[in-house]
Amino acid sequence: MAGTSFQLRWGGSTVLSLAGLFLLVSQTAVGLAQEDADGTQAKRPNIVFVLTDDHRYDVMGFLGHPFLETPHMDRLAREGVHFEKAMVTTSLCSPSRASILTGLYAHNHGVIDNYNPIDEDLTFFPEYLQQAGYETAFIGKWHMGDSDEKQPGFDHWIAFRGQGVYYADGHGTSREVPQADNTGYNINGEQVSQTKYITDELTDFSIDWLKGRSSERPFFLYLSHKGVHSDFVPADRHRGRYSNVHHRLPDRGPYEGNPKWVFDQENSRHGEGFAYNLADFDLNAYYVRYCEAVCGVDENLGRLIEHLESAGQLDNTLLVYMGDNGFQFGDHGLIDKRTAYEASIRVPLLMRYPQAIPAGTTVRETVANIDIAPTLLEAVGITNVGEFDGQSFWTLAKGEPLSEPWRDAVLYEYFWEWNYPQTPTMHAVVGDRWKFIRYHGIWDTDELYDLENDPQESRNLIADPAQQERVAEMKRRVFELLNDSGGSSLPLQLDRGRAFPWRKPNGPKQGVFPKRFDVPSEPKDFPAWARGTDTEE
Repeated sequence: MAGTSFQLRWGGSTVLSLAGLFLLVSQTAVGLAQEDADGTQAKRPNIVFVLTDDHRYDVMGFLGHPFLETPHMDRLAREGVHFEKAMVTTSLCSPSRASILTGLYAHNHGVIDNYNPIDEDLTFFPEYLQQAGYETAFIGKWHMGDSDEKQPGFDHWIAFRGQGVYYADGHGTSREVPQADNTGYNINGEQVSQTKYITDELTDFSIDWLKGRSSERPFFLYLSHKGVHSDFVPADRHRGRYSNVHHRLPDRGPYEGNPKWVFDQENSRHGEGFAYNLADFDLNAYYVRYCEAVCGVDENLGRLIEHLESAGQLDNTLLVYMGDNGFQFGDHGLIDKRTAYEASIRVPLLMRYPQAIPAGTTVRETVANIDIAPTLLEAVGITNVGEFDGQSFWTLAKGEPLSEPWRDAVLYEYFWEWNYPQTPTMHAVVGDRWKFIRYHGIWDTDELYDLENDPQESRNLIADPAQQERVAEMKRRVFELLNDSGGSSLPLQLDRGRAFPWRKPNGPKQGVFPKRFDVPSEPKDFPAWARGTDTEE
């Protein structure tokens, strides 16, 4: 990114001029050229960031999964740190990926759906790594807009359009997936056909790039998998691996206290009763197939670890594994993601770097995808650059005492999509124990959950008389977080792609309005859930 007119930008505002760039580079070099106690210069760590798709937080072997084996994810947890309450701030592919790269909430980076192009003024954190002397590569699923064109921050570029496909000939899939594209890869501007199972091939590309490097500079590899995005297609060698597993997913709702829209959505493309608008959808078989697809991701994670180890680079590499959003398998009667429920927003997050991270540790504080950019930059000594909505959790990862308490909550947001009108706009405050969800633009109930005593979110406490003070406070907290981060206005984008509003005529019945809406009350009796943040009448 050389050039006399170069400026760093955040959210469309210039934050660093050319003169400031030279100062930044010199300051960064000082920060990175740290010395060990014996006076020798410490070697800067490499970074390998592996991102997967639709990988929910509890689908890993070391967490006690009933049948899935993930030995390489288990190894990362055993030799590094597991963030058990990692979440995303928008549970949808493109917005989440943009938040990872920018450290911003969706209302600031503007990527609010899977179809519209990104703002060219956004700054991605790998740009700062480049300026600090890192050699960078992006390999895999970009999926912000429908482009596969090379993006700022990356020296080496391999990407496919849209969702890509597991196999170029489409075998193994059970439905048509929007934005599926089998035109192959853009490799540094050259179009190359896909020849293998995509998880294998992306890993091949990654290892080839690592092997082909001649530079002594540290490297940053961003391996962005398609797997395990629905429609789940395992590698042929893993197909049927768990065919003898008669796993039955537990019945998780919808629950009595859920909003009316949740009951309505059960009979929709994203509901258990009419999933993907298929007449013969088998949720349990779909989950088993999902786990078989996870096997390919774990196996290829192992290949990457093995290469780093054989090259003598593993222990000097900060290795990060993360999901871009969760996935619901009947949770609240729903499939897919987008909601603020735990199965949708929570993701796996593992880190290994033995020079700084104690082995076998667990972080229980809530961290988010907006924290990735500042955390990875701090890990290599780059601070005081850009402006982020997230904050670095590097101190937490190292198991060191915090200089001040960790934040009390993270904002979650999702904006209604024309393509999938089943899910409304929502904002939520997610803390370590309590979660409050506020819905926008619909006549329905909000939600309050005690995650410590009700991890399945089966008891909506929004109308509990004992919780009215908490409801009022958390509602205020939603608007504090929005106002503090510049999110008081709703972003709007063009309607692109296709819409899926279909219902099954004989499918699950519509929901009913909350019973308390039928009870007339005098204004003086209004509970907190029916009041605004200003309690004056």
